[in-house]
Formats: sequence, structure tokens, C-alpha cells
Amino acid sequence: MPGPVRDRSAMIRGMAPVRREGAYVFATLTSVPEGAIATFAEEEGLSAILPIEEATAQGLDVSLPMACITLTVHSALDGVGLTAAVASALADAGIPCNMVAAFHHDHAFVPENRAEEALAILRALAQAGP
Repeated sequence: MPGPVRDRSAMIRGMAPVRREGAYVFATLTSVPEGAIATFAEEEGLSAILPIEEATAQGLDVSLPMACITLTVHSALDGVGLTAAVASALADAGIPCNMVAAFHHDHAFVPENRAEEALAILRALAQAGP
């Protein structure tokens, strides 16, 4: 398996975005909930991203369901430009985007009702390159 990609152009051309199944919500909690796909300790509390079904079961606000689009390129943690390119392309289309970087991949969370449009924009960006 090749190592992480650092080159901006290669990251963008190789991002191969795919939509992760399901819808997700962001919430602030006091402990890690079962089923959370990500957490981050903030001064205001523990931010968590969890499947909408888990959030609903816990009585959390589910008024902004998000789709998760995974950029399947193994982007390097010290790579420069992928997040900016993705966020800018989506912003140009008026699509809100919350980026989450994990060890192997970056993930764009967009409103669920705009997920297919966001996927098309990101696939076009990958084909065109920076």
C-alpha cells in the first residue's frame, strides 16, 4: 500500500469522493455516545458526530442531517491544499461544508439534501484538477 499523498495536485486528482451510507448529526454531549463516528473535546463540551438514528434515540436535535462524503485518497496529515480546494468548490456552489480530517482520509459533511450536488462538484474538481 502506498504511503500518504502530500502533493496538492495529486491529492485533488486522487480524492475519489464517495458518499458514506446514512445521515449524521453534530451534537454537544457530556460523554461519548454509542455509535459516534467522531468526537472532539471542546471547551464547551464534547462534540460528537453520530448517526441520525442514534441521535433520535437520545432525543437530540436532528434538524440538520448531514451526509458524509469521504475523500478516499490517503491524504497526508501535513499535505497542503486539499481541504481548501474542497471547501472552496463547495462554497462557490453555496453548499455548507464541515471538514473532518482523520488519519487516512478527509471527510466532508454537507447538508443531506445537497449531497448528490456536492458529490458531482467534487468529482468534477477531481477530474479537472487544481
